[in-house]
Amino acid sequence: MGVGAAALMLSCAGSQQAPQLTVSGLNPAKFDTTIQSKPVKLYTLKNENGMEVCITNYGARIVSLVVPDKDGKPTDVVLGFDNIAQYADTINTPSDYGSSVGRYANRIKNGQFLLKGDTVQLRTNDGPNSLHGGGNTGWMHQVYEAEQIGDSILKLTIVAADGENGFPGKVMAVTTYKLTADNVLDMTWEAETDKPTIINQTNHNYYNLSGDFTQPAYDMVLYVNADNFTPSDKLYIPTGEIKSVEGTPMDFRQPHALGDSINSQFDQIQNATGYDHNYCLNTFKDGKGDDTQVCASLYSPKTGILMEMFTNEPGVQVYSGNFQGVGADKDIARKHGITYPKHVSVCLESQKYPDSPNHPEWVQPTLNPGEKYYSHAAYKFSIK
Repeated sequence: MGVGAAALMLSCAGSQQAPQLTVSGLNPAKFDTTIQSKPVKLYTLKNENGMEVCITNYGARIVSLVVPDKDGKPTDVVLGFDNIAQYADTINTPSDYGSSVGRYANRIKNGQFLLKGDTVQLRTNDGPNSLHGGGNTGWMHQVYEAEQIGDSILKLTIVAADGENGFPGKVMAVTTYKLTADNVLDMTWEAETDKPTIINQTNHNYYNLSGDFTQPAYDMVLYVNADNFTPSDKLYIPTGEIKSVEGTPMDFRQPHALGDSINSQFDQIQNATGYDHNYCLNTFKDGKGDDTQVCASLYSPKTGILMEMFTNEPGVQVYSGNFQGVGADKDIARKHGITYPKHVSVCLESQKYPDSPNHPEWVQPTLNPGEKYYSHAAYKFSIK
């Protein structure tokens, strides 16, 4: 080989730049594709304090959430995948990681309810019940239209057809993620419909504030501002009762480590093999939620990261990742090649109570033409 040819090859090799990774270590190119004939990308929100939130418009999913720990180390605190292929693979790697759940978060018994005197039958995807709006055929697996506004706001819009998964009404829904200067990840869900329908949206982030996704999150300290919860049967459907947390392992009114009670013999914990329960928030009174008051929080003594939650909704689902690391799931590699163990995380999902359309005494998720659905949740990060 001549000197000139060798020099040219070296020059070409040197011109190949390494991919520009996010702070959380994601390669945006692995999210740049087309799904359902629509473009999919990775969007990044950031502030001057070192927080970074990466979001894909596939399912309006938060892929990573970086917060500086007590030593200033950037720490990703949510579970997920590092590529769009695994998010979109509903057969081998089904997940709700980080998604904006719709139309109806949580479960509806037998996928059935009465609306304006008519029986509505939804697609069932969780045994006999409907879960998260149809799961793999719900909004978490649809492509949203994205509009990023500066470094701090991402608006994601979806238009759902009348009758999709059995839900009546054509609905336009907007999920807005905003990262503020004081380290709040603010989420709003808005929707309008052309027929009476039901809406109950949430975000499904799986949090581990230690940043170590190889170990159960037993040292994470949980607080829930709730005197009562809604017990559920073995299929996670509410019994219709509202019970006090007093004297039970369901009581997190005084913050304590998850590991203190997650292996309790209490029937509700045994049924779910951990926590997967709706709490009736004390911040919701007289038909209105006070989203200026802390309704729940998580804290990692390892990193010093404290996350405080606020919402206008009546309930929050506390889910301790009971299906992570179980069965075939234990062999699935996620971000950075890590396989997750059981109880690796905690979800705090704002919501109307599960199966609320079948319990008219509870706050209802009904949305009528001419009305506007509005739901709000915010997560404030600090060091304790």
